[in-house]
Amino acid sequence: MKILVVGGGGREHAIIMKLAESPQVDALYCAPGNGGIAKYAECFPVKATDIDGIVALAKKLEVDYVFVAPDDPLVMGMVDALQAEGFHTFGPKKNAAILEGSKVFSKDLMQKYHIPTAEYHVFHTPADAQAFLKEANTYPTVIKADGLALGKGVVIAQNEEEAFAAISSIMEDKIFGESGSQIVIEEFLTGPEVSVLSFTDGKTVVPMVSSMDHKRALDGDMGSNTGGMGTVAPNPYYTPEIARECMETIFLPTIHAMQKEGRPFQGCLYFGLMLTPKGPKVIEYNCRFGDPETQVVLPLLKTDLVEIMQAIWEEKLDQLEIQWKDESAACVVMASGGYPKKYTTGLPISGLDENGQIEGCFVYHAGTKLGDGKILTSGGRVLGVTATADSLRNALKTAYAGVEKITFQNAHYRKDIGQRALKALPEL
Repeated sequence: MKILVVGGGGREHAIIMKLAESPQVDALYCAPGNGGIAKYAECFPVKATDIDGIVALAKKLEVDYVFVAPDDPLVMGMVDALQAEGFHTFGPKKNAAILEGSKVFSKDLMQKYHIPTAEYHVFHTPADAQAFLKEANTYPTVIKADGLALGKGVVIAQNEEEAFAAISSIMEDKIFGESGSQIVIEEFLTGPEVSVLSFTDGKTVVPMVSSMDHKRALDGDMGSNTGGMGTVAPNPYYTPEIARECMETIFLPTIHAMQKEGRPFQGCLYFGLMLTPKGPKVIEYNCRFGDPETQVVLPLLKTDLVEIMQAIWEEKLDQLEIQWKDESAACVVMASGGYPKKYTTGLPISGLDENGQIEGCFVYHAGTKLGDGKILTSGGRVLGVTATADSLRNALKTAYAGVEKITFQNAHYRKDIGQRALKALPEL
């Protein structure tokens, strides 16, 4: 089997490494890929958002499957275009990917089908949003751009000044482009956050191992919101009892709601949850594997990922038993200094040679490229140093030992990944 993976970050590297384990796979391709992916898959310089280019590449390579990993091409309808040309795909169609593509759509869907989420209001003009905030005068409050914003389109405003500044930057300055043409203002929820990725064929939903993301740039959950500075799995707050409640009140109702709306969702559906004092509630949906959650979830998967893809394509997911390793995983993101704001790229990375790493550790490349035979930085999040072990404590110890072997100018990483999880369950 020949498989083309669309994307070029740490998530795609993790997907490719898992696909490479399958005895069914003969060749792996990636577009555009990156410096680390190039070692395991043949890379082609086609942008992940170039629908015509990806379709043409899939035809040229005569692939059996196209795995569309990032949100942008999914929301744009890449899966529809590939299926129209007869390709088997992994990922939702455009009319289902709207679950992530529009916060307004997803909030309205949850309200209509009584899926627990934060109270919310939708606004189309800055004036209306500001008037609402003045009257409500409740802080902190959450302000979200409607569309895709690289995981950074959410502002938790502590006061009116911060809220008005967020509305102005999103709706007037258009820092996220047309994604900010309308906004959602919602109630601030409290409690532990949990990420639950799930496989679904549109009828059956199979949750993966839970994980805990670390969104803030600095230790102690301080600093700017990022795409994610590290992850651990499983999430100790996500107990079997809570898992059952989520299946009954959130997971299955969401899949059934999308079916009823004529938008069956097939692929990976990501549930971003808050375990509030009033029970689990949905913070957000993503229409694809999370990044960097994938880097800790897929290493724990025992079942052949290709078998899962085929079961989803054939809508036979209910006939497949998906198995997981009884281990823990930790990923520490090494980022460019200054991320998520201004940062320098093109810097050489040392310590990535075969002897530079330690046993039990793997480095997923996110923002890297090959240049003059060297691996160079090419993005904000550069590497995801990941380890699996019999306990979370040991996985973190190994991951951080791996981080210490790697250097590049102004490298930045959090020193406290996983500490919240260890506090919740010290025996981890």
